[in-house]
Amino acid sequence: MSIRPASRPLTLPRRALILAAPALAILPRPSRAESLPPLHLVVPAPPGGPTDILARVVGERAGPALNRVVVVENRPGAGGAIGSEAVARAAPDGNTLVLGHNQTHASNQWMMPGLRYDVVRSFTPVARLGTVHHALVVPADGPSATLAALIERGRKEDLSYASSQAGSASHVISEALVRRNRMHATHIPYRGAAPAATDTMTGVVDFYTATFPSVAPLVREGRLRALAIGAPARLPDFPALPTAAEQGQGEPFVDAWFGLFAPANTPEAVVEPLSRALLGALDDPAVQTRLEAAGFTLSPAGPAEFAAFQQEEVARWQRMVQLTGIRIEE
Repeated sequence: MSIRPASRPLTLPRRALILAAPALAILPRPSRAESLPPLHLVVPAPPGGPTDILARVVGERAGPALNRVVVVENRPGAGGAIGSEAVARAAPDGNTLVLGHNQTHASNQWMMPGLRYDVVRSFTPVARLGTVHHALVVPADGPSATLAALIERGRKEDLSYASSQAGSASHVISEALVRRNRMHATHIPYRGAAPAATDTMTGVVDFYTATFPSVAPLVREGRLRALAIGAPARLPDFPALPTAAEQGQGEPFVDAWFGLFAPANTPEAVVEPLSRALLGALDDPAVQTRLEAAGFTLSPAGPAEFAAFQQEEVARWQRMVQLTGIRIEE
């Protein structure tokens, strides 16, 4: 995979309480006899990450309410496109869903000219589940004590920044910041949040935009310094950490969001009960505790609200991808 400018637009969770699961897992069977086929929940990411954790926690709780076995299938690759395409091609019968996010169901539309599905037209939104904030971090003993200082440095000298993966939100957000502020910075892609954070701590790179749960322990321990977070308000646990919006850099620091999609043309009569059961799982205090411990902010939304939200996000990511010129080719 390579990254080059486009000619035209087209995580280690905080206090994670869940161990990495196998690539294929069957969540607990409801107590009474099954009358419906299994619900296949495709996770377009490897086991153990935020998307996988969310799918397993919600699937475990929603299965009994649906009177169905929930089968979680990890189908990673190509920025989530492989698993998402598989669901786009599945029968619209309510038996197959994908847990998509801002890359699979927004930014991929503009970054991947060879994408074999449409992020909107190929799916039926079922339920938005949660979000995760992004934060910009630098070496704890580095010269940049504020976001303004980092931007000023980037205007005068050549910097470098890490991302968790080429084409990820981590990459797009940082590059958008660089372009908006006329900075000079070279992108260094990594394979995951952990190595990107490690090289930021040691000063191999100058900054890194990460999902905050993946770096919050390092910030708390004083091994990384956080300069901005893309939250609507300061976090109670980190009251000294200013938001990006406070510093005039709001839009680049968008949230990562996660939601469930069915194939296009899935009937409303099928989608509605799925949505009720899956969103109902978020009402369970035990589920709330597990997901909040993994760094999620729960933001439940039903099919209509989620569809409107996705349309706004597709437009937002189009602006950001056009600004950055990031393009992914397989």
